[in-house]
Parts: sequence; C-alpha cells; structure tokens
Amino acid sequence: MELPLTAPTTGTVADWVPVDSCTLPTREQPLRVAEFDHLFAAGLRAVERQHASATQARLVLAGDEGLASPMQALAEAETSCCSFFTFTVTTLTPDAGVADRSAVALDIEVPAARADVLAALVERAQRARRAAA
Repeated sequence: MELPLTAPTTGTVADWVPVDSCTLPTREQPLRVAEFDHLFAAGLRAVERQHASATQARLVLAGDEGLASPMQALAEAETSCCSFFTFTVTTLTPDAGVADRSAVALDIEVPAARADVLAALVERAQRARRAAA
C-alpha cells in the first residue's frame, strides 16, 4: 500500500504535537499529517482506549495485505521526530472482525505529560474516518 505524499490536508503535526516537541521540519509537517489522514480515512475501524488510560490507545485499521508495512514506516518516522511516542504495529488474525482484509492494530503510548497529544491524535483519526464515510 503506497501512501500519497501530496494528499490534501487541513493541518500540521502541530495540531496534535506541541511545536517544541517535534523536530520534523515545518515544511514537511503537512505531508506527515496527510500520511496519517490517508491511513485513518482509508482504514480506521475502531479506537480502543486501553485500560481507560489517557496514555494508551489502540487504533484498529483494515486494508490491503501490505497495510502493516506502511503503518510501521509511518510509526517509525513519527517516533524519529517525536520521541515521546511509542508505537507498536501488530498484524491481527482474520477473525479480528475484518473479513477478507488485512487488519492491523496500532498501539500508541505516551508519557502522562503528553496525554493531550494522544487525545488530539485519536480525535484526528476519528475525524478522518467520519469524513471518509
């Protein structure tokens, strides 16, 4: 699954990450947001808050067989500029509620001081999903 690098977007990484926490050059931020938005709009199926925690979330996405690879690449890219994120990408079994498609869980964890960042990212994911529906 190839991600479009020129997808339209209405935000920057700063929409969910404080400017002082992100080392991604400002001119590249809209491209990163577009990558996240594309994945969320195309495949977000569920958002789970783990253990009612403000510091953990699981996003379940469905898509083509190769979905895990671009998801992992995006997670690594985001961690390289916002090191407080911990992302874990897990390929789910077909019985995870998504028939005939690959299902991937993106587990996200942040320190308590960055719970607002996780909340903003989850909200962006949900908005992208609603906009695509």
